[in-house]
Amino acid sequence: MRLIPMLASLLLTTVLSACVATPTAQVSKTDLDSPITDQGYASVQTFASGPAVGANRSNIEMASDFLDLEFRMESGRALPVLTRFEGPITIAMTGDVPPAARSELAKVVSRFQREAGLNVSVVTGGQGSITIDFRPKSDLRRAVPSAACFVVPNVSSFNAYMKARGTVAVDWTRISRREKVAVFVPSDTSPQEVRDCLHEELAQAMGPLNDLFRLSDSVFNDDNFHAVLTGFDMLMLRTHYSPELRSGMNEAEVAARLPGILARLNPAGQSRAGAARQLSPRVWISAAEEAFGSRGSAAARPIAAERMLSIAKAQGWRDGRLAFSYFALGRAQTGRDLPAAIASYTEAARIWRTQPGGQIHAAHVDMQLAAFALSSGQFDHAIALTDRSIKVVRQFQNASLLATMLAIRSEALDATGRSSEARAARLDSQSWARYAFGSDAQVRARMADIAALARRGRRG
Repeated sequence: MRLIPMLASLLLTTVLSACVATPTAQVSKTDLDSPITDQGYASVQTFASGPAVGANRSNIEMASDFLDLEFRMESGRALPVLTRFEGPITIAMTGDVPPAARSELAKVVSRFQREAGLNVSVVTGGQGSITIDFRPKSDLRRAVPSAACFVVPNVSSFNAYMKARGTVAVDWTRISRREKVAVFVPSDTSPQEVRDCLHEELAQAMGPLNDLFRLSDSVFNDDNFHAVLTGFDMLMLRTHYSPELRSGMNEAEVAARLPGILARLNPAGQSRAGAARQLSPRVWISAAEEAFGSRGSAAARPIAAERMLSIAKAQGWRDGRLAFSYFALGRAQTGRDLPAAIASYTEAARIWRTQPGGQIHAAHVDMQLAAFALSSGQFDHAIALTDRSIKVVRQFQNASLLATMLAIRSEALDATGRSSEARAARLDSQSWARYAFGSDAQVRARMADIAALARRGRRG
């Protein structure tokens, strides 16, 4: 299940909302008051289908991750046996299919075939082993309020799910083999959200059902920093469908076979150092949900972030969960104590840069710091921060973060008199923003917020 942006996507607006007054009617000096069209601006861009990051941890660690992903659910409930499709997998789409969906599905299916070795294909008309049902956001949120998109067993349509909801028929713990699965994705959303939902929900429809906060190199993580499937995720899927395993095996049976499977599929992981890591305690997960979620008061979020950090330190963590705790604290401190927020963000980035796949997390921090720099008139520093991270963000294929960083860079370049470079960055930002945010109105709103930061910095 991919959450409504309670975490990573929401963080893109943290600095903006903390630093910017309500923008004036004029959006900015960047000509965004005229229509954003293919003739006036660069057309919407999309990413190629290549992998974002490889799997580069020890097989001992990844075996532990595999078991925790396979035999537990996001709710904490245990799954008694491994389940998968036995035989070829077909994928069909139904409902109000958005324009971006077909090309994005083709790209991710190609990756499933190439990187995970899956026997999976797209079919037109009728139902597939997996049916992707595109529905309005309002329908999906009425069914599962916290989810942007989600996956359900034993049904092929939203209507069938609504009839069976709450019964054993759609209970993952009651099945021993996957026969049919439905994936529910919003039809009225941006191309990026469609893509992100297809990546995570199709992977969970076929493979592991759990998310783990400790994974810095995976989409199977409720922090939502990774937008597309990683090399680690593809290795988990390849392992899930290895011939040594079958539906109905219990955890002990799978654990006995994992060392040999991973040695064969990922020989480089045999020589890497690493140890199994513990599950995150429910109290820390609850604190994370409170720190970033829509529930609870604004006053409660800093307390929850402090609690996250306290638990992380008590657990002795040195991984992404400690970094995420510092990140939560930095977000809570924004608008209240800027030097403290910068210190917390900086420590989060330092830790993330030591973690496999953590470069994209650190790039989120650089966006926050670049926005601070822009709003305080430190334009050269804002440029340096975007210089450091834009290449990383392109590699990890996060268009919303890329559009935001390019817009910050454009405003900072313009403020330092580098007009031609500023215009190039602005056009690049707009084209990625259309993929990330969808409508021209949302693109304008994001650009307006960032222009307001720059105006504040010029006055400073």
